[in-house]
Amino acid sequence: MIDGHIHIERGEYTIEWIWEFVKKAQEMGIDEIGLLEHNYLFEEFAPMYDSACAYSEYVKNWFKRKAGNRKLDEYLRLIDQVRKEEFPVKIKFGLEVCYFPKYEEFTSDLVKDKGFDFLLGSMHFVDDFAFDHNAEMWEGEDVDRVYRRYFEDSVLLARSGIFDGIGHPDTIKLFGHRPSFPLTEYYENLAVELSKSGMYADQNSGAHRRCPDTAPLGMDPELLHILKSHNVKIVTSSDAHTPEDVGYMVKDMET
Repeated sequence: MIDGHIHIERGEYTIEWIWEFVKKAQEMGIDEIGLLEHNYLFEEFAPMYDSACAYSEYVKNWFKRKAGNRKLDEYLRLIDQVRKEEFPVKIKFGLEVCYFPKYEEFTSDLVKDKGFDFLLGSMHFVDDFAFDHNAEMWEGEDVDRVYRRYFEDSVLLARSGIFDGIGHPDTIKLFGHRPSFPLTEYYENLAVELSKSGMYADQNSGAHRRCPDTAPLGMDPELLHILKSHNVKIVTSSDAHTPEDVGYMVKDMET
């Protein structure tokens, strides 16, 4: 089994911290783990969030608390250290990057030739709206418009040529909001572009762990079926942010 999306941000960059994730993976019967960090943790990516912070006081305060506190070189040094060690599970290292269409070139310049095993592009903002931070932020938003823009930008993400995979491709449903129209055409468009780009899709249990009452486990069944019909590779993941959550319901999502 694979858990391809595990964040290590809540600990120090040490071999001992990595071992905590490895031990839990062994306990859960996981053979391979993908360790990664959110790009916003690193000060080099801070300019990408200027307009989102200007759009929302909540996001501005969140960014001040959580983001830009590390340098990318610190993470790269940890990766080099870990690769010199032997572990009982396979470890890959990546970066999860928030996708903003206007920052494609900026993103590409920062991530290229850094030696990552994988780059995961994820939608965490629709335009500057941080749709997955808390449910209250949806008040006054046009759900249909947000859904359209979410999938339009997801297609651009797939076309960008920057990423190896797309993270939690329908996490827009996190807080239970649903559009008034069918999503079949949007799913098809996304699947076609992912297939063309040779990208995988992240079958992720994190939204369900966060919001079990409103977010079903993994992708919408229709989206999953359409992705498979276009031969898009599916990678299971927990989106763990602590060792305790490694492997969370990954077995249940295997297909």
